[in-house]
Amino acid sequence: MTTTQRPQSGTNLLQTALAKPYHYRRSGRYYLRLRPQGTAKGFFTLSLRTTDKATAMTISQDILKTLKDYHLDNPEATWDELRERLIDIAEYSLTMAFGDSSLVAYEMINDEHHQALREASAKLPLSVNQQRAVSKALEIIEASQERMNGRAGKLVEIVRDLKGETCSTSVALSRSLSVLPSGGPLTWDYLSNQYLTEHSVNIKESTKASMLVNYKAIKGAFEEIGLTDLRTHTRDHMVALRSALLVGRQPSTVNNILTKMMTVMDWAVDNDYLTKAYTSNLKLTKGTDSKREGFTKGQVVTLMTHAAELPADSWERWGLSLLAITGARVGEIAYLTKKDIKQVDGLWCIHINEDGPDKSIKNKHSDRTIPLIDGAFNTFDLSEFLKAVESGALPSDHGVNPMKASRNLGTLMKTILGEARGENQTLHSLRHFLSSALQAEGVPVAFVQAIAGHSTRTITFDNYGSAVPVGKLAEELKKVLKA
Repeated sequence: MTTTQRPQSGTNLLQTALAKPYHYRRSGRYYLRLRPQGTAKGFFTLSLRTTDKATAMTISQDILKTLKDYHLDNPEATWDELRERLIDIAEYSLTMAFGDSSLVAYEMINDEHHQALREASAKLPLSVNQQRAVSKALEIIEASQERMNGRAGKLVEIVRDLKGETCSTSVALSRSLSVLPSGGPLTWDYLSNQYLTEHSVNIKESTKASMLVNYKAIKGAFEEIGLTDLRTHTRDHMVALRSALLVGRQPSTVNNILTKMMTVMDWAVDNDYLTKAYTSNLKLTKGTDSKREGFTKGQVVTLMTHAAELPADSWERWGLSLLAITGARVGEIAYLTKKDIKQVDGLWCIHINEDGPDKSIKNKHSDRTIPLIDGAFNTFDLSEFLKAVESGALPSDHGVNPMKASRNLGTLMKTILGEARGENQTLHSLRHFLSSALQAEGVPVAFVQAIAGHSTRTITFDNYGSAVPVGKLAEELKKVLKA
């Protein structure tokens, strides 16, 4: 974000009461102009760093919201008042969604806000509470940058810490110490926070971030239907909440959110917060199938042919290739390290696992070994790949996390396929293609699921027979990859 300030203004943007802003376009790029109230001379111009109008409007709205939240012109503000603003900012930063065209812009905007707040702290006569708020705001911005790179843990903890400051002790309180006021309402916020606190030791940071997003959606739905005390909820309330969640969301997404709510509600019944939860059979049964489509073989060949033309040290080349020939998830490929490329029974394989402080997999079935097929789609050169691994060409060698891998490879995929890409085709369509192609070749479902990292939903096989020899998996993969 570029900020232009005329000399006669002499006013810091963070402590300026602003007149109505307006947008304009220059050389194809959108700008936001802000003018202090009561003057026609001084103004601030902010580049929105995009040529797309919709993206520009979204970014400018968020800039204005942030400026309003960060106004530091009230030295009488109490810490609790400032803390509530910080909670709103942190939760918004944690739950907002980014598009490919706006992610880089937001990273730059955060950098500018960080610099502006540091200058405010150093140069303005701020009160103790204001300085404390600026310090915490800087932490939030830094954590927001990490969240945009796929690491939401710090931001999750900041939200929890800020919300926890209403207690008079820094020790985590059990229910016996933080007794729910008998005369007060049992809110969703209280209930979900209690659940999350109790289960935090068993939940990964990435999972916590996802849960908070869902919890916020549930909170909004409860507010929309006017239910503040869950002790008084009825079946009608739950049906109305489901309807509220359906606005602007796909049925499958609503079912995922309802699953999170039902888990908390059932826990509340088990722990005597509620006498009953009216959530049975609440999930939707129609329209819940995913609309994502698998690629055709021709599309996959096009992607692999283009990837093979990229430089040997390009992480995008090997990232896209591995997605196509293994059916792995984007995050699984992004987490691969040099030691995860190994020989098993004489075959070179990738080992998908979470043996590392920053690695994560979806569930225990995701830990698997997939053989690499030399000559797959007549483009994959195994020996060249192994040389590239030795020279540091994996995504993880370049500091690429799952979010960046998904963004960059998704953009590359769209560029390669152009108008040949279907509306519902994404990077995940590579995974759909391989699974569907294997099944079409008559490969046993158990082998397909061993490659994809899915549970067979059969206790005997999952517990005792899941170690399918990689040699057998290689034979089945060749039926599709070398056909």
